Amino acid sequence: MKKTDQGTWEWLRSYTRDHGASPQDMEIFDEVSSRRQFFGQVGKGGAALALLGFGAGTEAAMQGLFGRGMIPAAWASEPVEITDEQAKFMLADSGKEGLIVYNQRPMNAETPVANLKDAVTPIKYHFIRNNDLISERAMRKNPQGYKLEIEGEVNKKVSFTLDQLQRMKTVTYRAPIECGGNGRGRFDPPVRGNQWMYGAIGNSEWTGVPLADLLKEAGLKSSAIYTGHYGEEPVLGDRPPFSRGIPIDKAMEKHTIVAFKMNGQDIPAAHGYPVRLVVPGWYGSASHKWLNKIVIRDREHDGRGMTGYSYRMPKYPVAPGSRPPEEDMVVGGPWPVKSLITGPLADSEFKVGQTAKVTGHAWAGENEVKEMWVSTDFGLNWTKAKLGKPHNKYSWQQWEMDLKLPNRGYYEIWARAVDDKGNTQPIIQPWNPRAYEGNAVHRVPIMVQPA
Repeated sequence: MKKTDQGTWEWLRSYTRDHGASPQDMEIFDEVSSRRQFFGQVGKGGAALALLGFGAGTEAAMQGLFGRGMIPAAWASEPVEITDEQAKFMLADSGKEGLIVYNQRPMNAETPVANLKDAVTPIKYHFIRNNDLISERAMRKNPQGYKLEIEGEVNKKVSFTLDQLQRMKTVTYRAPIECGGNGRGRFDPPVRGNQWMYGAIGNSEWTGVPLADLLKEAGLKSSAIYTGHYGEEPVLGDRPPFSRGIPIDKAMEKHTIVAFKMNGQDIPAAHGYPVRLVVPGWYGSASHKWLNKIVIRDREHDGRGMTGYSYRMPKYPVAPGSRPPEEDMVVGGPWPVKSLITGPLADSEFKVGQTAKVTGHAWAGENEVKEMWVSTDFGLNWTKAKLGKPHNKYSWQQWEMDLKLPNRGYYEIWARAVDDKGNTQPIIQPWNPRAYEGNAVHRVPIMVQPA
């Protein structure tokens, strides 16, 4: 949302609250309004209400709906019209279904929790996160002339065609790729950027060549300490190309791969055709799509996406809403421990005496999840859930438990993971200027009705 839109946003939110909206209504309002991104298009008064599904001046409708704990169904169900041709192509090419679209140019869309229940995320449900446009090669699905170059602090510059990469010894791993800002929509106070809730993550299966094998062919110099990644994507606006990097030890870790298959298929255009990096356990921005160059550096990489506040975290805890100086920011890397409830869905209803099957996933960056705990009394008491083993290092782990529902009323299912280093998820989300690493406990409201 632009700064100039703030007045409209504050007015409409206040209007909604003052006309009887419950706290639950306001949470839904905030989520839906962020997703729709319509506040920059309207002014105050009747025009705003009309766009929200009311006629101009229908204050009685506002009072009637919110006064009874209801919201207009259209707020949550009206689809976003896709008008950008490249966005249309990306969605069609990968058969996307049901994604929540935040931007079309560049294309950014998350997956509803209901579609994240699988151990391996289907391509059609994998989220999309772009910083710029996608490459012409990806649009044409044309590998002719493609090559991946490796240069910099190496003994010899090397390059690989797609055919050469595919003829090398390959590996296949399941790896969660998660946007560094996943969960941004739950930060308080709000932070600008895509207001991801829970679904900017996917745990697909990636096939490719270990990056370490390619770096060994180039021969790393003793001065090599960091990588810098570049791709074929056209840049939006007057700015440098987007470029992230990782420390050499992470680049040499066997699960870091140069991938050319996603779930056994050629990687779709939206996800990096023909080749992308997969850097498991780290911010998704490190897993560069449409990859065509890796520069080995003798210092920490300083490409766009690694300076200022971009994909960087404070060195110390900061007060919500504050902005530490840039010299007190460090590059973000591994994800902290985190979990997701995939069932039951929010606002599910049960009868007294029913047993609810609670399911989900958990992951922990460079660590491994060791325990999963569930609470239904707002964190006063916790019950251990059954936790599965990861398919391979970094892959998310599935968990489940049977939840007894002996009494009627409103409940929240809370999920909390603990990793092998003793780290656990916070109940209140620590704040940072760009709202990265959102990993507060996932809370799902349910109702239990009399039998």
